[in-house]
Amino acid sequence: MSSTDRFVPAVERDELSESGRKLVSLDGRAIALFDHEGSVRAVDNACPHMGFPLIEGTVDDGVLTCHWHHARFELECGDTFDPWADDVLTYPVEIRDGTVYVNPTPEPDEPPEVHWATRLEDGLEQNLRLVVAKSVIGLVDADVDATTPLETGVEFGCRYRRDGWGSGLTILTAMANVLPDLEPDDQKRALYQGLVQVGGDVSGEPPQFEQQQLGATDTDFDRLLSWFRENVEVRDPSGAERVLRTAIDAGYDDADLARMLATAATDHRYIQTGHVLDFVNKAFESLDHIGWDHADTVLPSLVRGLTTAERSEETSSWRRPVDLAGLLDDTFDELDTHAEAGAGKSWSRPDGMVETLLSDDPNEIVAALVEAIRAGATPEELAETVALAAGTRVAQFSTANEFNDWNTVHHTFTYANAVHQLTQRTDATELYRGVFDTAVNVYLDRFLNTPPAPLPETNADANPDVELDTLSETMDAEGRVNDAGRAAAHFLDSGGDPERLRQELGGALLREDAGFHTYQALEAGFAQAAHRPPEEARTLYVAVARYLAAHAPTRREREQTFTIAARLRRGEKIHE
Repeated sequence: MSSTDRFVPAVERDELSESGRKLVSLDGRAIALFDHEGSVRAVDNACPHMGFPLIEGTVDDGVLTCHWHHARFELECGDTFDPWADDVLTYPVEIRDGTVYVNPTPEPDEPPEVHWATRLEDGLEQNLRLVVAKSVIGLVDADVDATTPLETGVEFGCRYRRDGWGSGLTILTAMANVLPDLEPDDQKRALYQGLVQVGGDVSGEPPQFEQQQLGATDTDFDRLLSWFRENVEVRDPSGAERVLRTAIDAGYDDADLARMLATAATDHRYIQTGHVLDFVNKAFESLDHIGWDHADTVLPSLVRGLTTAERSEETSSWRRPVDLAGLLDDTFDELDTHAEAGAGKSWSRPDGMVETLLSDDPNEIVAALVEAIRAGATPEELAETVALAAGTRVAQFSTANEFNDWNTVHHTFTYANAVHQLTQRTDATELYRGVFDTAVNVYLDRFLNTPPAPLPETNADANPDVELDTLSETMDAEGRVNDAGRAAAHFLDSGGDPERLRQELGGALLREDAGFHTYQALEAGFAQAAHRPPEEARTLYVAVARYLAAHAPTRREREQTFTIAARLRRGEKIHE
């Protein structure tokens, strides 16, 4: 059909002149017609901000103002003066023999995937939650792969935040990791929640100015590693960034770069309560999603955090009453010797290993890890074992403790997960140090399991549907921590599908105004439960359920924003 044939009669010109405005329905579209300054203009009646009828707005000096939130639009082209509102759709108009004709199906100025990609950038730049929500929904509905908004968010967060990689980018990557575990609508929520966190992190912050790589791109890796560690050691972010960019430019692969960053992050004990190494891991995981051609943007964002982090050996808890840092220093002096002794051997976790890690004797814990290395345990095998112990601390957290103590066991667990994930990327011996750091923190956290909350007794006769309903209900009332853990456990005991449990837990998280740690807890729990024996996975799902319930319910303001965006997308009238 030609553009001329698309025009249909709307209203008599004299009638419109007399009233000044007219609402018509053409081809199923509500269109507001205005006679202003001798010309006829046609716009979509729904305000693009929140759907209020623009026919009830005010027109003055060529500007249409919506009366609900006062969004303003240039009447001729529909462009908004207020970026939070989006442009309003305009329709071509012709006057024929005294009748106003309108084309209700004009060709769009740009494809929806282009429009929403641009709007997502606007939403991030100005930290506009509703714009981010609309953009995510629009992109997914346009069959755009999740990688596209993820790439936009990662690039934005790395380029425009001087302090570099932070909680927002970690949340976004964590949500990208769990997308396969979620229902389709919750996949939109996951991207929205992550992107909103990135926008919030960057808002008001100075941008990142890049350092240039060194000219010595033919320098061998071991020397670059030495230079990088030295610059981190003396807290020189500019020098460290130049070395890292040199390694990237030289073409070293993800295993080498992971070794460089993880080594510097474990040269000191459990830096910044584990967040720095977790950020390192999440940065690498983000590149797995968006592509390694973004490495020169993403990885340098980690440097400032590495060089400014608090080092746990500088804290009293690692020095008194037991000099835990000194104990590890002595162990690490012999680490290469222990690893050489275990070379070529095959290790299986002995019975009681996890119980030893949960015991109250740090010397026995360190000795058990050394024995395992000498018996052939790889960094990955030991990291997986210690992560289970850390997850058990969360699953058995005693609610007699102060609420903020949830963070203590949480930090250890997410650090353990980061170490484990990095050991699957590089087999660097240096990552043994991360394993020991985790084990020492599991030891330090022992008082938070005093007394330990018992793991739920097995109940194979439970009704999985009832247990899932119960789990959902625990998120709507404070204090139902143990009920949540019990419901998750009994769901699995009675044959419930773990995939369905992950969907329920993920959906519950995404409807809350969750904090940074809660996103981390869910993603780390899912990652650690995957591919484990059922009994171990059960413990980890109990940990996730209890942690989520402890931090719910919230005001759910971000969910309200997402719901508004989804309703607008469906054409619902929010104002009624």
